[in-house]
Amino acid sequence: MNSNTSLFYTCSLVEFIGRQTHNERSVVVELLGADLDRIYKYQDVFHCEPIEKVADDFIQRAKIPVGRFDNVGSCKYNVPSYWDIGDVFSRLVEDCFAGMDDVAGIRAAYRSWIAPKILNFNSDLFYQSRDYIAECYKAGEILAA
Repeated sequence: MNSNTSLFYTCSLVEFIGRQTHNERSVVVELLGADLDRIYKYQDVFHCEPIEKVADDFIQRAKIPVGRFDNVGSCKYNVPSYWDIGDVFSRLVEDCFAGMDDVAGIRAAYRSWIAPKILNFNSDLFYQSRDYIAECYKAGEILAA
């Protein structure tokens, strides 16, 4: 698991909200706006409440509409947990966006070309090693294994 709990929790909450609202995660990040910084900064407080309540509060606060992106419903295999995907994205931020602050890194990671590839749960990318995912990102393509 990730040692940066603020980064891990924020990415996991983005994933949870995306699943609840059927939005692409980049859309969730954009709609959260400045609240993304708030989530990151106060994750230790938000973590004390059920993630369902925290997500609902931010969905209402940011007026996040119901979208049409349902990578969970279209998954043919075991769906990774929102904690698992939060961990994948937090590692991506650490490995590929270390030159910026974490919240800017979160925004950049979810806007990146590799985010939709990770979120395709019918592929195997999301459970590959962090080093492999980072190398793919840096190369600009999915590398042969």
